[in-house]
Amino acid sequence: MAKKLSQPQIKFLRGIAHGLNPIVTIGNNGVTDAVMAELDRSLAHHELLKVKIAAGDREDRKEIIDYLIQNSGATLVQAIGKTVVLYRQAEEPELELPRK
Repeated sequence: MAKKLSQPQIKFLRGIAHGLNPIVTIGNNGVTDAVMAELDRSLAHHELLKVKIAAGDREDRKEIIDYLIQNSGATLVQAIGKTVVLYRQAEEPELELPRK
């Protein structure tokens, strides 16, 4: 289940994500089982990551983002153009979020 983040927490995560490079790229084949497996592994390891959606128009990207959030348990931090920032807290979190 995706965790609801407060504005200060989102701002904190966006600041960290600014310097990150995309780890997962979704191409012309869309969201495959392999992409979802890699996304799950990456979220478990990094907690915060960028995803590049290289295909589709704005509506297609919105559907892909919704699908990723629903099926990964991640929270949307930011979506700008073809780049999305997702956060999913690990069992033993490395990132200490600010209080609400």
